[in-house]
Amino acid sequence: MTPILDTFVQALKEHIATPKADLEHNIRAVLAELMTKMDVVSQQELERQKTALEQANARLNTLQQQLQQLEQQLQAPQQ
Repeated sequence: MTPILDTFVQALKEHIATPKADLEHNIRAVLAELMTKMDVVSQQELERQKTALEQANARLNTLQQQLQQLEQQLQAPQQ
């Protein structure tokens, strides 16, 4: 290619890159806003909630076992 053509192609590439970056930034902003409006949670938050639920279930099971033991003690004949 000729130097003039090379310069033109380089200038064209630079002009195309700027709108592309702006468009990408704008699309990301719009998508982030849509995700916020959709009440979608992140995978990290989902994992935290899963862990909290597992801990609550474990505690509930422990309390149910303790309750059963207390009920058995109350039902046992008094000596």
